[in-house]
Formats: sequence, C-alpha cells, structure tokens
Amino acid sequence: MSLPPRLRKTVLTLHISTSVGWLGAVLAYLALDITAVTSNDPQTARGAYVAMSLIVVYVIAPLAIASVIIGTVNALGTSWGLLRHYWVLVKLLLTIFAAGILLAEVPTVTHLGRAAATAADPRVLPGTLLHSIGGLTVLLLTVILSVFKPPGITPYGWRTQSARQR
Repeated sequence: MSLPPRLRKTVLTLHISTSVGWLGAVLAYLALDITAVTSNDPQTARGAYVAMSLIVVYVIAPLAIASVIIGTVNALGTSWGLLRHYWVLVKLLLTIFAAGILLAEVPTVTHLGRAAATAADPRVLPGTLLHSIGGLTVLLLTVILSVFKPPGITPYGWRTQSARQR
C-alpha cells in the first residue's frame, strides 16, 4: 500500500518529529540523570529526580509510543515497506525494544521522583544511567540506519520484488 504524496510527507514529518523529539528528550533526561547522581547539593539532586520523572512520563514515553506507531505507518505507506529491507526491520526491532524497556522503567523512574521529593537526602537514590546511556545508544543506531540505509533485502523483500517483476 502506498500513501498519496501529501499524506506520505505528513506521516514522514510526524515520524521525524516524534523520533527527533524522543532523542532530544532522552538527552535532556541523561543530563538530569548525571546531575542526580553526581550533585553534592541535595536540592539539586531532588530537583533532577523530580524532573526526570516528569520528563519520562509526559515527554519520553508518549514520544516513544508515537514514534513506533507513526514509523510503522510510514514504513507501510512507502516503497521501503516494513519487512522488505533489513535496515527497516532492524530499525523497527530496535525501536520496539527501546520503547519496551523504557515503558518497563517508567514505574522505577516515577518511584525515584516520589522518593526524592520526600527523602531527607536524595543523593542516596540510585540513578538510571545505564538505561539512559543504553537508550541513547539504541536511538542513535536507528538514526544511523535511517541515514545510511545499509543494503540488504529480506527473503520477504525478494519474494515481493520478484512478484512485482512478473
């Protein structure tokens, strides 16, 4: 199924916007995460944890979900397809993986935000740096795949390509 050009450009614009927004929000979250675990000031650490909780719930999680959904619509509505090229398939799997891990971590981050708001010294709380750095790495990999589009057609892609040539 191919989308009409105007709708295809609209979907692509939404996909780029949500994906770049997700990446930017993760960078902001990472800055707060580093601040939370390295700050010597309890109030600064407290503020960082509370802000991390707000960003993950109201910005990162919605953008991640939107990026997966809109990216899937985008792939299905273009000649790239969803399962025809390895780079699209790997990008989809990485995005679903990142969104899944993120959604599983939302309760932990919100708990840390609540704990920091009430703790005498929030500097004793653990950070989420491993997840922050891992999420950023996965998102950067999807950007690389989107830009460089490494060659390689899946077996499904070969079948659909040869069926179109007949």
